[in-house]
Amino acid sequence: MSTAEHYRSNLRDTLFNLFEFLEIQATTLGRGPFTALDEGATRESLRSLEELARTRLAPSFAEADRVPLALDREGNVTLPPALKRSLSAFFESGFHRLEQPEHLGGYGAPPTVWAAGFEFIAGAHASLGFYLFGGIAARVIDRLGTEAQRRLFPPLMIDRPWGATMVLTEPDAGSDVGAGTTSAKKVGDEWHLAGVKRFITNGDFDAVENIVHLVLARPEGAPGGTKGLSLFIVPKFWVNPDGTLGERNGVYCTNLEKKMGIKASATCEMAFGDGRPARGLLLGEAHDGIRQMFHVIEQARMGVGLKSMATLSTAYRNALAYANERVQGPDLLRAADKASPRVPIVRHPDVRRMLMAQKAHAEGMRALCLFTAHVQDRVELEGGHGADAARADDLLNDLLLPLVKGYCSEKAYELLALSLQCYGGSGYCQDYPIEQYVRDQKIDSLYEGTTHIQSLDLIFRKIARDGGATLRGLLGRVQATLDAQEGGDELAGERAALGRALGEVRGMFMALMGKLGESLYHAGFQGNRVLLALAELVVGWLLVRHAARAIERRAARPEDRAFYDGKVASARYFCKNVLPGLALARELVEASDLDLMELPVEAFLGAWPGPERPARASAGAGFCVS
Repeated sequence: MSTAEHYRSNLRDTLFNLFEFLEIQATTLGRGPFTALDEGATRESLRSLEELARTRLAPSFAEADRVPLALDREGNVTLPPALKRSLSAFFESGFHRLEQPEHLGGYGAPPTVWAAGFEFIAGAHASLGFYLFGGIAARVIDRLGTEAQRRLFPPLMIDRPWGATMVLTEPDAGSDVGAGTTSAKKVGDEWHLAGVKRFITNGDFDAVENIVHLVLARPEGAPGGTKGLSLFIVPKFWVNPDGTLGERNGVYCTNLEKKMGIKASATCEMAFGDGRPARGLLLGEAHDGIRQMFHVIEQARMGVGLKSMATLSTAYRNALAYANERVQGPDLLRAADKASPRVPIVRHPDVRRMLMAQKAHAEGMRALCLFTAHVQDRVELEGGHGADAARADDLLNDLLLPLVKGYCSEKAYELLALSLQCYGGSGYCQDYPIEQYVRDQKIDSLYEGTTHIQSLDLIFRKIARDGGATLRGLLGRVQATLDAQEGGDELAGERAALGRALGEVRGMFMALMGKLGESLYHAGFQGNRVLLALAELVVGWLLVRHAARAIERRAARPEDRAFYDGKVASARYFCKNVLPGLALARELVEASDLDLMELPVEAFLGAWPGPERPARASAGAGFCVS
C-alpha cells in the first residue's frame, strides 16, 4: 500500500454514532440554527467529505512530511507543493463552509457534523487540518467583535478564504500564559503590539492571501497575570474598511521549529513590532482576553481530541489490513506440526488482542467525541453558550472537554505502539504510514494544555465550580443505563462490570477529596489518573449503550450483522479488559502520599552534571529537534 493511499476511515461507525445512536435527525437537524440540513443532505455531505479526504487530502500526507517548509528573509513561509494542492482542493470543494452559520454563507452544520467531518480531515492529513483555523476565528469574531469588526472580517475570512492563528505562548512563559510580556499601546483607533510569541501554529504560510492573528497582549498600565490580558485582531496585511488589503503589517515569522512530527504544519516564532508597528484592533472593545480566547481554546482542544481519535482509527484499520494479508507462522494449536500451513497473522491470539484493543478504544473515543459534540448541539439549540436554558449542557460540555482532549491524546499514543507492533519490523519503516502517525500524534498530549493541565482543569474548575453537581449528573446517567438493563441478558456481564467501575470511580473521587484536604500536591500526583479513570468509565458506558443499540438493530438489518456483532465485541472487550483497571486506580489514589515532594531534588541525579541547573523550557519544547 502506498502512503498516498494510507487513510482508512470508519464512515460506517460515524454514521452509526450520528443516526443510530445520537439520532441527530430527530434531535438536531432541521431545528434552530440547523434548519438548512436534513438527514439525507448530511449523509451525502459526510460521504463526499470522506471521499475528498481519502482521494485529495491523504495523497500529500507523506510528501508534505518529507519536503521541508521554507522561510525567507521577509518572514514568509512556503509550503510543500503537494500540501498546497490538497488545501486548494479542500477550499474549492466548499467544505470550509460546512459548519459556518447561514448568515456567513455557510451550510449551518451542527457541532456533531463538524466533528464527524473533521475526523476525516485530520485522519487523512493531520497537518493540513491546522491550516483550516480561519473558519473558527471567523466565528469567534462574529460572536465577540464590534459591529464593524463583524461586518468586515468574517465574510472575508470565509469567502477568500483566509488563514488565522491563536497567539498565546511566549518563550519564557510556556503554559503560564499570565506571565506573558507582549505589550499593546493605544494609538488613535488602533493598538500597536510589541513582543515575541513562540509555538504559533501556522503563523505564516503562502496558501492564502492573508492571515488573521488573534493575539493575547497586555495593554500599557494593565495588571499582571491573566486578568491583565486583552485579545487583539492583528492581520498579516492590514485590512482597509472597504475590505481591500493594505500594507504588510509588523508581524513576522522569525523562526520555524524543527519538530519530530506534523512537520508540514508551520510552527513559528513570531515577532510583533520589530522594525514596523504591529497594528491591531481590540476584539469587541472589551479588555477580556482570557475569557474571549477560551472560545478559541475550547474549539482547539476538541479538535486535538478528534485528531488523536482519527489517527488511532486509521492506524488500527491499516494494521488490520496488514494482519489479514501478512502470512507468517502456523496456527498456535498446530505449531508442533512442522508441516502445518502458515496462516495470516490475524489468526494469532496476540495479534487479535492488539487489534481488539485498538478497535475498542478507537470506537470508544469516537463515541466520546461525538457524544460531547451532541451536548454542544444542545447548547446551540437552547440559545448558545451562557443562555439560561443551556447552562446545564454548558457545564456538561465543559466537564467532558478535558476528557476528550486529555484521554484521547494520551491513550491514542499508547495504542499507536500496538498498531506499529502488528507490523513487526515493517512498521518501523516509512513503507507504511504508522511511523508518521506516531510522530504526528505525540504533540496532541503537549499543546492546547498538557494532559496534566487538563486534569487540574477538570478537578479544580470543571468539577469544583458547582460542587460536583455536573459530575454527579454524569455518573447518574451511567447508573440509569444499569437500572434500565440496557442490552438485556446478552449484556448482563458488561453491565455488571460497568457497575463495579462506577463504584470505583465514585470511591476514587471521595478518596481524592479527602487527600486534597491534606495537601493540593495530591492533585498533582493523582490528577492524570483520575482524568483517565473518569474517561474510561464514560467510554465504557457509551460502548455498552452502543452494544445495546446494535443488539436492537441487527435483527432488522441482517446485512449489517458483522458490524453490529463488532460493536458488541468492542463493548465486551472494554468491559473485561479495561474497566477492571479502575479498581487499581482507586487503590492508588487512596494510597497517595507525599514522599516524592520530600525527596531532595539532587537525589534524582545524585548531583547536577554541571554548575548550572537546566534552563526553563516550554512544554512543547520536547517535541522539537532543538
